[in-house]
Amino acid sequence: MGYYMEKANQTSPVLGFILLGLSAHPKLEKTFFVLILLMYLMILLGNGVLVLVTVSDSRLHTPMYFFLGNLSFLDICYTTSSVPLVLDGFRTPRKTISFSGCAVQMFLSFAMAGTECVLLGMMAFDRYVAICNPLRYPVVMSKAAYVPMAASSWAIGGIASLVHTSLAIQLPFCGDNIINHFTCEILAVLKLACADISINVISMGVTNVIFLGVPVLFISVSYIFIIATILRIPSAEGRRKAFSTCSAHLTVVIIFYGTLFFMYGKPKSKDSLEADKEDFSDKLIPLFYGVVTPMLNPIIYSLRNKDVKAALRYLVAQKYFSQ
Repeated sequence: MGYYMEKANQTSPVLGFILLGLSAHPKLEKTFFVLILLMYLMILLGNGVLVLVTVSDSRLHTPMYFFLGNLSFLDICYTTSSVPLVLDGFRTPRKTISFSGCAVQMFLSFAMAGTECVLLGMMAFDRYVAICNPLRYPVVMSKAAYVPMAASSWAIGGIASLVHTSLAIQLPFCGDNIINHFTCEILAVLKLACADISINVISMGVTNVIFLGVPVLFISVSYIFIIATILRIPSAEGRRKAFSTCSAHLTVVIIFYGTLFFMYGKPKSKDSLEADKEDFSDKLIPLFYGVVTPMLNPIIYSLRNKDVKAALRYLVAQKYFSQ
């Protein structure tokens, strides 16, 4: 504690931060700018169309598509909270961001990520009831149930983010104000604090268990029951139809959590050269994770879902003939 007090006394408070981004690799900045911009536009288009379809087509006013609309809107919010800052950073080496702007961006990104973890668990429960208890599905997954389920996902993610952001901004930041990242990623910001961050680290660990461990366990158990139920269906066609109703969600879950565990579960190298390469990849992997997953979600759901494709065709036809 004495070290932190001494460091705080020797330096002036930080009013803003500098985001390094890819400033150490200027030749890559233009390429990544174009690539990330195109992916972001695809995210806005694909997820925007899914939101529009699930809202406008009365045939999709069911719990599954209500959750899907929430997921698409969530992906738009999640990428919009960080991608414009990333793109601006590619154009402006050593991008400067104010302390308050950093706090807002940190809150939004953390809130959206936490909400998606919970929402994917809610969607797994919806598929479990639909496959394992189809006769009770209209009662269990009534509008009085699935709307609060989605709302609670947003609330839980927002509250958790508010707690962590509040704990982070109360820390004294002094001296070094350079964040070796594209955005105000909360762990990168905490490294700059000139105070004891043990409370922040412990709370982050508890949150990781709640938002990663619990949903993964819940989803895994749900799909064990779902697969067991599907295997008991006598006809191959019946098994295929039953699995097709949850295959898109399962694909999204595998991509979402698979990438997360890959990012945070890989061992760190002690070799300095390898550590530099890992530092570079540790920035790029979250960047692409933040845009690839939201970009793939509408593709997965539209390609593997007859109802969504039919609704898209109806929407296009309606737009065409109305002109």
